[in-house]
Amino acid sequence: MRLVLIALIMSLMTITSYARDQINIVGSSTVYPFSTVVAERFGKSGKFKTPVIESTGTGGGMKLFCAGIGVNTPDMSNASRKIKSKEIKLCKDNGVTDITQVMVGLDGIAFTSSVKGKEYNFTKKHLWEAMADLGPKPTKWSDIDPSLPDYKIAILTPPATSGTRDAWNSLVMKKGCPESILKEKGKKACYMLREDGPVIEVGENDTLIINKLVGEPSYFGIFGFSYYDNSKDKVQAHKIEGVEISLKAIQDGSYPISRPLFFYVKNQHIGVIPGIEEYVKEFTSKRASGSRGYLRDLGLVPLANPKESISKVE
Repeated sequence: MRLVLIALIMSLMTITSYARDQINIVGSSTVYPFSTVVAERFGKSGKFKTPVIESTGTGGGMKLFCAGIGVNTPDMSNASRKIKSKEIKLCKDNGVTDITQVMVGLDGIAFTSSVKGKEYNFTKKHLWEAMADLGPKPTKWSDIDPSLPDYKIAILTPPATSGTRDAWNSLVMKKGCPESILKEKGKKACYMLREDGPVIEVGENDTLIINKLVGEPSYFGIFGFSYYDNSKDKVQAHKIEGVEISLKAIQDGSYPISRPLFFYVKNQHIGVIPGIEEYVKEFTSKRASGSRGYLRDLGLVPLANPKESISKVE
């Protein structure tokens, strides 16, 4: 019965293919600036319309992407982490059974503040103690370590639906969490953030975090390398475990908070929505995401081995 239903939906998609003649993309705010530039160049070729892209956050994008097949659902979803097993299940439950994963490059997560302040060196333990609900809940940074600022802790963080937040949890909160808590309560307990004021959730718009940092020099913020790289006149990135964030440090793995970036393609829409394969080819081309590609100027760190970037989601 279910296979019959999927076949019926596919036939309806073919019949109504002209209801939408441009690609619809949702997902990660980190991947958003890269996909926007690719989309603009893609549209200027004149062969296809410029794709419509919405910055919903990785988690929000996956919910929309996995909602089903048909012209009213997205064709692709940008992501600043790998698709989760529960999201794959959601997709399959809704008939989205053929998905391609495309790794487009690497990114580092910067821990930043206004250029008006001093530069500091933070460890993952420092950051966990400052942010964790199960931590000591210090008031000032200097309560954690005298080498840190002698003012109140205030950290702007993306919401729980963000892929940046997911990566921060696994790369910082888990690593900085005491072994005793990790063993006794599990990693999710290590991820829990304070709700008494110092940790401030903001929306999926990383530009908003940057603007708040400019207005509040004592605040710190969390966002991707590309946003930092294009905002160095406004914000500075602090060392993590003694390492400065840079393209080279992200690519060689020495920067402690780095991650791959992805987008996911709903293959069942190929041949129904025009231009999907061509958009993928443009995004993964050397002229776009290669070591001298135009996305490098936006802060995308190219992959060392691009040939291994495309795979089927099982």
